[in-house]
Amino acid sequence: MSHRPETEETPNLDFAGTTPYEDYVQADVLTHLQHPLSDDPGEMVFLVTTQVMELWFTVIVHEWETAGRALREDRIPVAMDALKRSVRELEALNASWRPLSQLTPAQFNSYRGALGEGSGFQSAMYRRMEFLLGDKSASMLVPHRGAPRVHAELEKALHEPSLYDEVLRLLARRGLPVPESVLRRDLSQRYEPSAEVEEVWARIYSGDQNSELARLGEALTDVGELVWRWRNDHLVATRRAMGAKTGTGGSAGVAWLEKRAAKNVFPELWTARSHV
Repeated sequence: MSHRPETEETPNLDFAGTTPYEDYVQADVLTHLQHPLSDDPGEMVFLVTTQVMELWFTVIVHEWETAGRALREDRIPVAMDALKRSVRELEALNASWRPLSQLTPAQFNSYRGALGEGSGFQSAMYRRMEFLLGDKSASMLVPHRGAPRVHAELEKALHEPSLYDEVLRLLARRGLPVPESVLRRDLSQRYEPSAEVEEVWARIYSGDQNSELARLGEALTDVGELVWRWRNDHLVATRRAMGAKTGTGGSAGVAWLEKRAAKNVFPELWTARSHV
């Protein structure tokens, strides 16, 4: 029995095993996952920042999968809540570039060799994010053949509807003229813009701006804008750290990132605005 005075505000400090906080967060696991491969002190910042990005990828995938299921079940408020949470999470993800955004070439080169053939495009969780955005590519499964569980998860995601596919199916169920060619497309292929879908969004935006579908469109636009900012921040940080050199893992580096940054997700949501 405790003999502490009732007015004492000292929290409970005596636990039989690990603390409940540790049991829930597993902080000891997280803070011992850093194993720098060089003697440069800056590598720790790069390593931790990259790991933090992976955690944000994980929660954003969770939000978009939650939104996709809700849209499939016509529960737009639940989908909207998940999309709004993902916007705040994308803002935090994008802020992860700040510790790396000032790297000079000399600073990056001091530990770049430790990466070997490692490159961000090999991130399985980021690939799941891209697949949920409709940017599908079977070739991106190849780097993960040596990890059966990861490969199976990516293959499953490749053939499932993207978040945008679920949105377009919802619009069709609401009586809007989304073409059958879009609704029945091969889901394992990259989504390609449709003039008919652009007209559907123009119609939605020309109507009641407070309608459920217009608000859904704006929530998706918020997501799309932050994805675009992520890609551009990645491009700028890479250009600053290594110029036009070949990227780690043999990628085209800045040239590849420039191509990625030029693309918009949910494309018709952007082009339709010219017709409202």
